[in-house]
Amino acid sequence: MNHRMWLSRVLLKYSLIQLPALVVIVFILMLVRQRISIPLWFVWCLIGLWIIKDLILYPFVWRAYDWDPSGDSDMMTDLRGIAKERIDPSGYIMVRGELWQARVIGDSVTIEKGENVVVKAREGLTLLIECDSPKDINSECE
Repeated sequence: MNHRMWLSRVLLKYSLIQLPALVVIVFILMLVRQRISIPLWFVWCLIGLWIIKDLILYPFVWRAYDWDPSGDSDMMTDLRGIAKERIDPSGYIMVRGELWQARVIGDSVTIEKGENVVVKAREGLTLLIECDSPKDINSECE
């Protein structure tokens, strides 16, 4: 089991996002209870089922609440891709089957379509890349 699932910040985010829905369901049940004669134990059972539903779903959705805004845990770094067009200084690359906007870092190097690239960093949704081709006389990346 992944230990990151039980980090307090992940649990807190998940709980805080689930809280408004719980408040709304309690409010609706109380309104219904005023109009229709529903036993209080039944209302509490429905609230309990709602909470159990959230507990059951947590192991499946916790990754959506585990993100690091500092970018320290960026999983794109060091991935390799292919230039889908000429990148001078920016363009598009294919990484893991996804099309990403990219910008060349370092000296003003032009990367031609079809050349291999490596991701060095990320700025928002733009990947910062370098050429991954061997540096020889015939290579465009120099």
